[in-house]
Amino acid sequence: MKWLNTIFHKIGTQKGLFYLFLGVLILPNVFLFFTESMPILAKLVNIILPLGVYWFVFSLIKKPGKSFWALFLFVFFGAFQIVLLYLFGEAIIAVDMFLNLINTNPNEAFELLNNLWPGMVFVIIVYVPSLILAIQSIRKKETLSTSFLKKQRKWALSCTLAGIALLIATYTTLQPQYKYEAKVNLFPVNVCYNAVLAVERKMQVDNYYTTSEDFQFHATTQRNPEEKEVYIFVIGETGRALNWSLYGYDKPTNPLLEQIDNLLVFPDAITESNTTHKSVPLLLSAASAQNYSAVYKQKSIVTAFKEAGFETLYCSNHRGNNSYIDFYAAEADETIYLKSGLPPTANVYDLELEKKVKERLAKGYNKLFIVLHSYGSHFNYLERYPNSDAFFHPDNETRATPKNKKSLHNAYDNTIRYTDMFLARLIDTLSKENVSSALLYTSDHGEDIFDDKRNLFLHASPVPSYYQLHVPFLIWMSNEYKEQNNSIFEMIKQNQKQPISTNLNTFHTLLSIGGINTPFLESDYSLATELYNVTTRYYLNDHCKPKTLDQIGLKKLDFEMFDKMSIHYNKSSN
Repeated sequence: MKWLNTIFHKIGTQKGLFYLFLGVLILPNVFLFFTESMPILAKLVNIILPLGVYWFVFSLIKKPGKSFWALFLFVFFGAFQIVLLYLFGEAIIAVDMFLNLINTNPNEAFELLNNLWPGMVFVIIVYVPSLILAIQSIRKKETLSTSFLKKQRKWALSCTLAGIALLIATYTTLQPQYKYEAKVNLFPVNVCYNAVLAVERKMQVDNYYTTSEDFQFHATTQRNPEEKEVYIFVIGETGRALNWSLYGYDKPTNPLLEQIDNLLVFPDAITESNTTHKSVPLLLSAASAQNYSAVYKQKSIVTAFKEAGFETLYCSNHRGNNSYIDFYAAEADETIYLKSGLPPTANVYDLELEKKVKERLAKGYNKLFIVLHSYGSHFNYLERYPNSDAFFHPDNETRATPKNKKSLHNAYDNTIRYTDMFLARLIDTLSKENVSSALLYTSDHGEDIFDDKRNLFLHASPVPSYYQLHVPFLIWMSNEYKEQNNSIFEMIKQNQKQPISTNLNTFHTLLSIGGINTPFLESDYSLATELYNVTTRYYLNDHCKPKTLDQIGLKKLDFEMFDKMSIHYNKSSN
């Protein structure tokens, strides 16, 4: 044990703390060396240049504890980065991660943190003691000698210059095969850049009412003003197509929807975002990955239907978070948050949304448009359905680890089966109205559940997977609607197997189904018109830039999954 005491004694000196704090600061860069898909030259820059800069800063102050606390922002970013690497296995802290800190309600955050404990424990063990030791370093009378600091400064400058030389070499030798940008590739410069973007994005959100104040769709209806109509748009949460038996999944997750007439299933539907706070606004507006800036100045489809003479209802099983989703919800004549006024831990099942629909229909209407934002399959899966509706067992494991994969999949499949019941009841409720009606359902994004050797879990990862992007997309129409608008039904059926981008096509398709005229309706994007045009599909990346599927780095395994799902669907639909 004498050697251990010697080590602790040396660490406790100012010199020992100097090197300890330097090692703690560069730790995330070392992890990123092994996790990121970058050329070796870029990886070396990501270690040597930041190390040189940190080293130089430490060489300027006689007490390393002061330097460590002076760099606290980077200490925080380092701890945050390591936790996210544990969760996603790759990529730096994204803009969306900063925004998720603001938009995620406390109950969701607790559910997530409860499954990040190994990463959290590592961070606590490494960073908390370091910060405490830094305070002790500041309080100590002992200081680093001038000769020591001068020597360290020389080494630091040499390291920094070597890093700059490598950076120049990276810019000159890797272009254009690998586009290197310090603001994207160099930690922590990239994280600071993303933090600034997150602040800018939040300011744009906060200014929404000002930037969209005078916006109008100039929408009118093509239909008889006296004719009764009801249209429902259901936004699912975290529902991936892979686990729907409507798409060929080998477990009976859609026993009710499979029996429903006039239900059209779209096998090749891709979301443009794997985060709720971007995907849902895109679904509700004319914005898309290619013109995301429209969310800052335009209103939602709720206003388009209102202008055309529809009464509107927005009912959500989520909590408000002062985002575009809330702003769009507030446009409705009536806005209901099922969890409003309930304790933060209160759990409300999605079937309560169907009850609100029945209540609204019972009040009477002429033309009615309803948006329902369900909680769907959001983790923790076990809490998305009552115990009495658990069909697949075992489903009781809530710890997110690969060893619990079977139980987690069963619980997730139970959420899909519950969504099946929820949608089937909504359709039954509409059918009983005996009026022209239609329902469109899609999910904001999918989910990873330890599906392959990558062992990815959840969604919103900076590098999305097939499981996060391929989502269900369903359209149902009543017999009355089909009789009165058969050409629309047949056109949607004709486009059923076309590739679609849910965030691009939903807005325009709903307007066409509802018979809404507006200059903002682009028929090329509507599945209900003969003008529908299959376009290149994009993913809205972390910097809100549209990227094609190959540009975002979907792995070969992911493309194989698309092919496999297509084969399964074609078999099941024949």
